[in-house]
Amino acid sequence: MNRKARLAFVLIGLLTVSHTRAEEGVAWDTLTEQQRSVLAGQADRWDSLAAERQQWLARGAERWLAMSDDERARARERFQQWQSLSPDQRDAIRSRYRDFRSLPPSSQRRMREVRERFRNLSPERRQELRQRFRDLTPEQRQHLQDRRMQQQRRP
Repeated sequence: MNRKARLAFVLIGLLTVSHTRAEEGVAWDTLTEQQRSVLAGQADRWDSLAAERQQWLARGAERWLAMSDDERARARERFQQWQSLSPDQRDAIRSRYRDFRSLPPSSQRRMREVRERFRNLSPERRQELRQRFRDLTPEQRQHLQDRRMQQQRRP
């Protein structure tokens, strides 16, 4: 077998193994003790979860364990805020997030910079801008948002 054929064979084998491992999910007993502690609420149904969900939860537990106490407190607060939203509000946020993720990286970066500039404004100025936005008609708001999305889509 020549070198290219061997390399192709090895690559196909690696892809097959990695794909198979991804489909298998994460066995509960392969999680660290700390991960199992964080995910204790999922223990009874762990084996019935989709492989993708198991992987997502395992990675989330790793992130949680790497957080400082302050980061965990902020995460708990954000989660409580999320839980207090209506299903329609959550769907709208998910939709905006999907739209954001579909933007080119340069546009995402610009949006983050604009957001950071807004956050650095005084509370009074932020409130003034919010009020100006609220005072727009629905059509004006939509036009402004459409124009902003078009600008963001440009690389």
